[in-house]
Amino acid sequence: MSAVPRRARQARTAEGLRITRRPVSPLWLVLAASLWMTLLGNGALWQRLSELGLLAGGRGLAFGATLWLAIWALLAALLGLFAWRPTLKPMLVLLLFSTALARHFMGSYGVLIDPGMLVNAMQTDWREAGALLNWQLLAGVLVLAVLPAWLVWRQPVAYGAVRRQLWRNPAFSLAALLALAALVLAMFQPLASASRNNKDLRYLVNPVSSLVSVARLAARPFQHEAGPLQPLGEDAQLALATPAGTAPGARPRLLLLVLGETARSDHFGLNGYDRPTTPALEREQVLSFRNAWSCGTSTAESLPCMFSHLPREEYLHRSGNYETLLDVLQRAGLAVLWLDNQSGCKGVCDRVPNGATDTTAASPLCSGGECLDGAMLEQLQARLATLDPARRARGTVVVLHQMGSHGPAYAHRSPASAKRFLPECTSNALQDCDPQALRNAYDNSIAYTDQFLGEAIAWLRRNPTGTDNALMYVSDHGESLGENNLYLHGMPYAIAPDVQKHVPWITWLSTGFAQATALSDGCLRARADARVSHDDYFHSVLGLMDVSTRIYRIANDAYAPCRQDATWAGRLPRQAAALAGAPTGGS
Repeated sequence: MSAVPRRARQARTAEGLRITRRPVSPLWLVLAASLWMTLLGNGALWQRLSELGLLAGGRGLAFGATLWLAIWALLAALLGLFAWRPTLKPMLVLLLFSTALARHFMGSYGVLIDPGMLVNAMQTDWREAGALLNWQLLAGVLVLAVLPAWLVWRQPVAYGAVRRQLWRNPAFSLAALLALAALVLAMFQPLASASRNNKDLRYLVNPVSSLVSVARLAARPFQHEAGPLQPLGEDAQLALATPAGTAPGARPRLLLLVLGETARSDHFGLNGYDRPTTPALEREQVLSFRNAWSCGTSTAESLPCMFSHLPREEYLHRSGNYETLLDVLQRAGLAVLWLDNQSGCKGVCDRVPNGATDTTAASPLCSGGECLDGAMLEQLQARLATLDPARRARGTVVVLHQMGSHGPAYAHRSPASAKRFLPECTSNALQDCDPQALRNAYDNSIAYTDQFLGEAIAWLRRNPTGTDNALMYVSDHGESLGENNLYLHGMPYAIAPDVQKHVPWITWLSTGFAQATALSDGCLRARADARVSHDDYFHSVLGLMDVSTRIYRIANDAYAPCRQDATWAGRLPRQAAALAGAPTGGS
């Protein structure tokens, strides 16, 4: 028998493949993909429902099955709107990867997928993203996303005539929504009770929570981010300023604002923690507000909020965007500098001198493309020298943005010299770590922050610039370390545990700075347990630097109650108006 020509064999093989892999309706592909994502993407939801006892017994199993069908129907209804040739496969592939990633992070760290978490993900740099990579993530993405995405992309689809699709796709979504409505009615009582009492459940529906969060995020520009940036504090001036600098007899001030990262107040020894994590700060006899609270649970939320003149609730519902604290300080004539050792300032420092640590510097604190926080102090003097001398003669505010205790790679946040608590967890799969080893790694990062702050105070003590110096350290948010199976941070604020919102607020004042600001040490220490928050950050900095402007709110100045100088109000006419009860809000 003669051999079959090669080209004929290839054609026959290709024909065989086409027969084996028959084209399917786009709606069948929607149903299959929705079923896959619903079945394998919601482990965190089923675990949470089981913990709440909602899946126990016959009624619990019926509730779980009905909820599962409802999620399938909801996802199918949403995807039915994309069942068109240009959009179907790209959308399915995107959602398969989204489902796999969300499943990993919800299951491994207990995070929830909301708009704030998406902002965190978009603003994460390569160093932070790299710290989250592990074999569990890669295996999950391979099985739950790469393989089904490959099958979806290879599957032939018979889309049919466009006219038919115009009525078929909406009809399919409508039918899925009607099925969803019937399923919700069938389980309305237990579903309403569970969702009302456990608000986190809505964020665990994967990948629907991702779709909703993307939609909410996309709507934000139409809510309060459209339009030009509004100026702030156009009347700002230094109370003691002259054209040549400060008034005769007064010295310019240098204030270091250290922005902590992921630091929990309850893990600071000077706040009552049962481990010696803050010996340097205790030696310096710093002032600590032990009842301080953040305005967000992530850097992307907290940084813009704490540098805003608006309190948290007003900030969230603002009608537009405003300039920040740094703009006001610069407008008042001060030299301002932002030095970053993390993933940026989230727009806060865009209009003032700013820069990041030089990760290529020949320093034992820098290697592998990143630096420990101490590198900021090594590079600070050279950075200050680049600022306008005329402004420095009036005063300087420097922001040092730490890497701090950024997780999950806590072990990378401290050098060997600061590792007092061993053994420590060196894995980024925190759920697999021994709880004590995880605590050790985190506490070592706090111990290094203590060392860094001690070195910053020592730098201020020996600073030869003839300034009165101070340091104010406040963390942007806290961290979960496995309590209630939660790790990291970024939970929606309304349901976030206190450990993600209770932050350290520490102040060190040189003798000259305390005298110049007429602040009573005894009064400040007596107010250690007074409630303060990020709402007070903006106004407290203005008060420390004697910046006069009508947007200053004395009620939000954490230090104002301890001013002893009776002439202070006279030096600050706008603040005097506030003391007299005149309105101080607005821009």
